[in-house]
Amino acid sequence: MVSFLSQINPTPGFPSYSGPYTVGSTDVEIPTSELPSPSPTPDSSISTVSFRIFYPSEPPAKHSKPVYWLPEPQQQYLGAYVRFLGASHRLSTILRNLPFLRILAYTTLPVARNAKILRADTKTRRWPILVFSHGLGGTKNAYSHLLGSLSSHGVVVVAPEHRDGSAPLSCIREKPGSAPRYVEYQSISHQQSPEVEKARDDQLKIRLWELGLIHEALLKIDRGEPLTNTLADTSADTTGNLDMFTASLDVHNPGSISWSGHSFGAASVVQFVKSVFYHSAKGAPASYQPLFQPSASSQIAHQITPSSPIFLLDLWSLSLLSRSTRWLHDLPLPCYTPGGPGGGNLLAILSEAFFKWGNNLIELKRTVSENPSSGTPGNKSHPAPYIFYPKSSAHLSQSDFGILFPWFTKKAFNAQDPHRTLRLNTRAILEVMRRNGIEVADTSAIDMEESGSHAQNAIAQLGQDPKILKRDGSVTGWVTLDLGKSAYTDEAVNKRTSENADPMDAVVQGEMANGSSG
Repeated sequence: MVSFLSQINPTPGFPSYSGPYTVGSTDVEIPTSELPSPSPTPDSSISTVSFRIFYPSEPPAKHSKPVYWLPEPQQQYLGAYVRFLGASHRLSTILRNLPFLRILAYTTLPVARNAKILRADTKTRRWPILVFSHGLGGTKNAYSHLLGSLSSHGVVVVAPEHRDGSAPLSCIREKPGSAPRYVEYQSISHQQSPEVEKARDDQLKIRLWELGLIHEALLKIDRGEPLTNTLADTSADTTGNLDMFTASLDVHNPGSISWSGHSFGAASVVQFVKSVFYHSAKGAPASYQPLFQPSASSQIAHQITPSSPIFLLDLWSLSLLSRSTRWLHDLPLPCYTPGGPGGGNLLAILSEAFFKWGNNLIELKRTVSENPSSGTPGNKSHPAPYIFYPKSSAHLSQSDFGILFPWFTKKAFNAQDPHRTLRLNTRAILEVMRRNGIEVADTSAIDMEESGSHAQNAIAQLGQDPKILKRDGSVTGWVTLDLGKSAYTDEAVNKRTSENADPMDAVVQGEMANGSSG
């Protein structure tokens, strides 16, 4: 009966997380004045830093409030999403009131709102941390199923909401209960030019600065230092503050934090990690204009090391090709420097549409290789990174939109089984973490698509989910890519996708072509 009712319920919803832990979530916004800035402030009008935390939690209190997928104020966010898709302000005001869109206001996350964090059962008695940067059109809620799935396996995930004009809308609340100030989406041309490069660089300056501030916030939160959360819920059935995270976060050991992002967020992570790691490197030409300049004494300069795990989902490479940062682009990721594991802590997952975006695929391979300046990507001295894509997946499949709107993504982009796509992403990320010594919970036999003795054998092996990172096609529809092979000769490429396309262009061109091909 429950299954039948869920099928006829018109409200888009999420499946339960598959990990062994209950997932709690809390919304955080901290005044930047309370955090030491590791780099010069790029925009003084951004007076707070905002992020959502997903974490393993104790069971929720009875009658606790739900966490809605569409942030408050919901009507403004709904209108902003409609404008992001191309509607005018006037039209968006009309469309946001249509019933089939307004039902999004009732969509909730399968999390416990502000529930108490569970005591970590790891050797360090602290939970591993992953920071995830959203892409164009994303928010701190837009990847909730992937991030909540990771948390259900014992990871504290921090999801920033960037105020660089890449979110459909973002609210700045400088004091608890104060009226919000809005940062709206900034439309930037997708044709490469000096003006476009500067606009994207300006966005990256804000994003990298925010990531640095969030790192400072996590340090303070773990140390139990007082911080103002302008979004704190002080109702009786929740903790309502950040004190519960004291001494629970593995944020102090160098290289302990994992960094991840989707699309423009993946590019932000690459730029952030390199900017920090090479902050004192010599030999930069006069043309190099750094986007983030942490001091040698800053905490973040000690956190990023060759051991820092990096997970890149549908990396949008074009935003890394600015002429002012080309010197940094041509340096390898930290994992390829002395003391690093090579590609052993580097995972790139594409959608099939981005795999078919030929120019972006070549740039991705350069970015994750030991020599990004080479015209022929490949690793000669280090283990190769892990690169995969799920068949019949769309750019939107790595966000919540595939699960919330499966009919649309199937009809428009030929995207199949978005839930499985996110399970494969989750499995791969967790297994790379395990292989780099990070304690996370076992992947279930159901998620591994195993049954009976096969499941027990898989769990007993070293590397609890060994098949997901194999390069032999062990997992159905999970395709591995060879770093050294040409994207144009032995990997299917949709050459119709423009060299200067942005992620949304790839969605429309690459995925439509994918759908028409059967």
